[in-house]
Amino acid sequence: MEKFVRIESVGQVFGTRKGPFVALRDIDLTVAQGEFITLIGHSGCGKSTLLNLVAGLTRPTSGVLLCAEKEITGPGPERAVVFQNHSLLPWLSCFQNVHLAVERVFGKQESKARLAERAHAALELVGLGHAQAKLPREISGGMKQRVGIARALAIEPKVLLMDEPFGALDALTRAHLQDELLKIVAKTRTTTMMVTHDVDEAVLLSDRVVMLTNGPAATIGQIQEVPLPRPRDRVALAEDPRYLACRAAVVDFLHRRYGNPAQSGSRAETAAPAPAAAAPFVHSAQLEPARARNAA
Repeated sequence: MEKFVRIESVGQVFGTRKGPFVALRDIDLTVAQGEFITLIGHSGCGKSTLLNLVAGLTRPTSGVLLCAEKEITGPGPERAVVFQNHSLLPWLSCFQNVHLAVERVFGKQESKARLAERAHAALELVGLGHAQAKLPREISGGMKQRVGIARALAIEPKVLLMDEPFGALDALTRAHLQDELLKIVAKTRTTTMMVTHDVDEAVLLSDRVVMLTNGPAATIGQIQEVPLPRPRDRVALAEDPRYLACRAAVVDFLHRRYGNPAQSGSRAETAAPAPAAAAPFVHSAQLEPARARNAA
């Protein structure tokens, strides 16, 4: 597959009162067009820092990042970011929040009707066609996050960057949105990079799981291929030996090889070993279909 995102010998150093802090070192990674990868590791390992570098929100101290063979020197509409906090403007409706992003990217070359069509289509894609006129305070946390995803997809990015987008949601809503994300990515074939601290989420969604060593001076310690066919069914995967093997490999890396981040002054994230059918892996639609639909 075509190498779409390239990260070559990237390092990131921040200045502090105590002197230089090396956040990342020697990061080399390529992401193919249409590929879904997750970044996982303990707190302080630089997952979000790496995502911000790809987004162009910060510049690397060393090395180079490229998207579609063009160097990343700042933010751009070809790379859209979804954060854990949906960041919706509270005085705008769901439609207006999405339309604002569309207008900024396409406003100079497209008609008002076409801009509105883009916003409507994005909200329909995430299942929120019925809620377009609602304000953020009138919808659930899961719905807010779906508006954030719609806003990102509406500008037709080449790369979708997601920084723990479901981390603040309850387990049932999170499972529902994971399933929705699988459908959306399959339909759009958008190249996706996602930060997570959830092992089950990483294996369920990814083509590859990129594991970072503990910080400071974190680097890529291991990359786990996920040879599971798509579309994926979480209930069937719970007993699939390939899923279990991938999950075991990630857990082994996080908790046996790099299981004591306190040595480097950071806090372990909540990726503790658990049964394959742990809470984040529960199928919300099967357990509580009415609650899942309402919450999301």
